[in-house]
Amino acid sequence: MKSTPKERKILASVCVYFVDVNWLLHSMKLKPLSDRVIIEPMTAENKSKGGIILPETASKERPEKGKVVAVGPGKFDEDGEKRIPLSVKKGDIVLFTKYGPNEVKIDGKEYLIAREEDILAIIE
Repeated sequence: MKSTPKERKILASVCVYFVDVNWLLHSMKLKPLSDRVIIEPMTAENKSKGGIILPETASKERPEKGKVVAVGPGKFDEDGEKRIPLSVKKGDIVLFTKYGPNEVKIDGKEYLIAREEDILAIIE
């Protein structure tokens, strides 16, 4: 069965969408330092609690929720002898301060680099 160019384009975009973020970060050798964490922001839902669909212009605020895709080794204690491990781990869904993390773009995709102190909670 032959596919049309439009179908091939859609299939290619779906395949690119499902590229594992961990592979992307590993292949680019992007590793957070100290107590920093790399977060993939999660977009807000386009529906209100009442079920009304909101336009994109209504949700232009920076996200405050995301998935941890990489974690640094932790920062050193006051004596500088022992690393203190981070409380979050790769794969955690977290809430973070709105303006604390720094934005970076990698291959057109946006990520946030935050310190552990910018993370407010882990969603379980």
